[in-house]
Formats: sequence, C-alpha cells, structure tokens
Amino acid sequence: MPAATALRPRIWLPVVAGVGVTVGLGVYGRLHDTVGTTDVTGLLRTQTMKVWLATAVAALLAVQLLTALAVYDVLPGPSWFAAVHRWSGRLALLLSVPVAVHCLYHFGLRSETPRVLIHSLLGCVLYGVFVTKMLLLSRPGEHRGWGVPVAGGLVLAAVAGLWVTSALWFFTTIGTRW
Repeated sequence: MPAATALRPRIWLPVVAGVGVTVGLGVYGRLHDTVGTTDVTGLLRTQTMKVWLATAVAALLAVQLLTALAVYDVLPGPSWFAAVHRWSGRLALLLSVPVAVHCLYHFGLRSETPRVLIHSLLGCVLYGVFVTKMLLLSRPGEHRGWGVPVAGGLVLAAVAGLWVTSALWFFTTIGTRW
C-alpha cells in the first residue's frame, strides 16, 4: 500500500470531525434563541471581561507560536519549551471557553455587519480546527507531520482574526477601562 493511501484516512478523519464541529456550532448559533439583554451596563462589563480574556488568549497563542517554532526546530530553544507549549495551549483553551459560551448563547451566529459575520464564522472555525488538531495529535507518530503545524497555524490565524474583530475593535471603539 502506498504511503499516501495509508496516510489519507489518518489526516482526513480528524479534518471531517473538525468540519462537523464547525458546522454544528454555526448551525446551532444561527438557529437557537439567543438570550438577549436589556442591561446595557451589565453587558458592557461582560464585554469588557471578554475582550481582556480574549487578549490573554491571544498573548498565550503568541507563546504557542514561539514554542512551536522551537519544538519543530525552526528556532533554538530548550527542551522544556514543549511543556510550555502544551500548558500555554491548555490555559488558552480554558480562558477561551467562557468567551465562546457567552458569545454562542448570548449572541449566536450573527451577520448584520461584515465584522460581526467574520467574527461569528471565525469562532466556529476556531473550535473545529482545534478539534482537528487534538485528534491529529492523538495519533501516534504523526505529530511531526504537516497536519498538526497546519492545524496549529489555523488555530493561531482564527484567534488573531477573532481578536481583531472583537477585542481590538472594542479597545478602539469603547476603550480599555474596566
């Protein structure tokens, strides 16, 4: 059996699962009844907390990028960078969950402006690509292949896009105060 044929299911099954998560989140976000709010002050406090959590996630993803470059021997780095990479990713995921849950249940998938539509779609894509990356990592002997770095790069790109369409927009429109 040629190597390309043997590799195909190992790569595409996690990709299909990730696409399923992306589409599932998008459909749910579009179809469910959002919570809504009438308390503008409370919403502003919640939004401020979310943009600071998103900023922390973005900073942790910068750590992820630098440590991944060291893990893949693109940049020099000590062996403990692999542990930093794993733990900064875990912390980034942990910090992103309350933001994502609030966005999904409170706002859903919206499309009234290009910024909001892009933000909504990137939120769905982020968790789909994350699932793909974790499934690829769980396959023995493949974590040095091209699939994991590509998935990691897509996670980084999705977080960067989410940060620009939410936190940066918020900081430049509303301000940086709590």
